[in-house]
Amino acid sequence: MTDGQGISRRALLGTIAAAGVATVALTAGQSFGVLAPLNVFAPRVQGDGPQGVPVNMTAKAAGVLSSARAADWALTVRNGDRTETLDRASLSGLPQARATLPIACVEGWSTTAQWGGVRMRDLLALVGAPSGATLLISSLQPRGAYRRTTMGPEFAEDPTTLVALTLGGQTLDLDHGYPARVIAPGRPGVLQTKWLASIEVIPG
Repeated sequence: MTDGQGISRRALLGTIAAAGVATVALTAGQSFGVLAPLNVFAPRVQGDGPQGVPVNMTAKAAGVLSSARAADWALTVRNGDRTETLDRASLSGLPQARATLPIACVEGWSTTAQWGGVRMRDLLALVGAPSGATLLISSLQPRGAYRRTTMGPEFAEDPTTLVALTLGGQTLDLDHGYPARVIAPGRPGVLQTKWLASIEVIPG
């Protein structure tokens, strides 16, 4: 059966299906290294980027080149009137953990890497955060839709959720969130806040 213009329904559906397969094939290289040669339209390639991990937003684009490198940088962790201010040396002096976690971007790419740092739940314990707390996490970014995000207790209490200081055993690259960033299982990349400024318990 045709539509009157000389093209059959079967042909039309076949064309749509072929286009879908082609799009997947030509972008899959950003997540699967073996398919990298086919990565025609995708914006990122697996393994391409600082420390072998792609970057969506650079420190320059985020406007944090100076603030992230500032000698007086410190992470503020707050629960009501209890506050801890921790510079990188202080964070490095706390018990460290490692987690191999994927990071997935809204652009469509994903990759898995080994992150190291302080468990979020350990930082919250320093300020006496209650069980089931929801967090407000702020970045050094001066603007942007994701400069502040919230994190529910299902992530905050997960032992693999880290305030990460290292990636692949090396100090975080500036474009990956130096001096410290969030990495948690199952959260989109835009919510894995980079260039941390503060973590605050939202009053229940």
